[in-house]
Amino acid sequence: MFIERQRDIEAVDTRLQFNPVVAILGARQCGKTTLAKQFPFDHYFDLENPRDLVKLEQPQLALENLSGLIIIDEIQHIPEIFSLLRFLVDSKKDQKYLILGSASRDLIKQSSETLAGRIAYYHLNGFSFYEVGTTHLDQLWLQGMYPKSFLLKLEQSYIWRENYIKTFLERDIPQLGIHIPAYTLRRFWTMVSHYHGQLINYAEIARSFCISEMTAKKYIDILEGTFMLRTLQPWSVNIGKRLVKRPKLYFRDSGLFHTLQSIQTKEQLFSHNRLGASWEGFALECACNHLKSDVHNFYFWRTHTGAEVDLFWQKNGHNWAIEFKYMDAPKLTKSMQSALHDLKLKHLWIIYPGHDKYLLSENVTVIPLISINEEMQSIF
Repeated sequence: MFIERQRDIEAVDTRLQFNPVVAILGARQCGKTTLAKQFPFDHYFDLENPRDLVKLEQPQLALENLSGLIIIDEIQHIPEIFSLLRFLVDSKKDQKYLILGSASRDLIKQSSETLAGRIAYYHLNGFSFYEVGTTHLDQLWLQGMYPKSFLLKLEQSYIWRENYIKTFLERDIPQLGIHIPAYTLRRFWTMVSHYHGQLINYAEIARSFCISEMTAKKYIDILEGTFMLRTLQPWSVNIGKRLVKRPKLYFRDSGLFHTLQSIQTKEQLFSHNRLGASWEGFALECACNHLKSDVHNFYFWRTHTGAEVDLFWQKNGHNWAIEFKYMDAPKLTKSMQSALHDLKLKHLWIIYPGHDKYLLSENVTVIPLISINEEMQSIF
């Protein structure tokens, strides 16, 4: 079964038209290589292939006489190449580069410093529901968005995710120069899964794991920087209210969250005490994937009196927000009314797992998760 990712292809193609270098960033196995090979490339280097790695030991000799579209996969293995790419694209107008990376924070820092004005970024997630079809929504939620995990049968998918976690911890993390025992990080990752959809209490996590707060933050930074976790920072404006200042933590992939929670079947998921948090995280990731805003431009908002919205962002000069509710028929609450007033929201959507769309007020709409595409396009 092949699922064409037309929206992603068009987004990367647009960037290639106007930039000599385009970076596709995303977690391991999210489909970066498959997407890149959809383009008519002339040369391909996979830096996890020992032969290609040897070829680029002398990168200028290997690249300077090439022309056309050049793909360099897993580029974080040779970060020193960025300064050379700047020289090459400035001096050779017949070269374009499509570079792929699995370590976002360091890769962006290195490339932005040396390729400023020459590089565009595209964050690739796994499959979205509009790609797999709405009839497979529960499968996508249970098995996660990684293409291989979704396409496999349920039992094989769970085994694949267990192996993915094992390989990520034992091979991928050390290759990034991070020397933490795999067993230690696995235990930490499992413990952090209990905070999915909650405010991060670094002190509490540190005490539970018998480590310092600084170490707890470091471990979470590692998992966030490799696209395993998403941390939402709180949005604060001067509205005269005490606001929660701690970030909120989510797993980027619902399938990995379920694996670390030992949830293997739909029946286990629907009877689990983290059902609501699981659906909220899945729906939030679907929304972020659709909006395609920079990851750092998403926030949440919460006051100490309990008023909150799960997702807040700014676009086209207005403030927008989403609440995620795992319930049959969401209603307008005082918390939502407070958010509308205090944040001066242009519109607030309440996304739920039902099928009907209905208005709660002029600027509050309840919509099914599967309606994100249509609803957001009509607004933006």
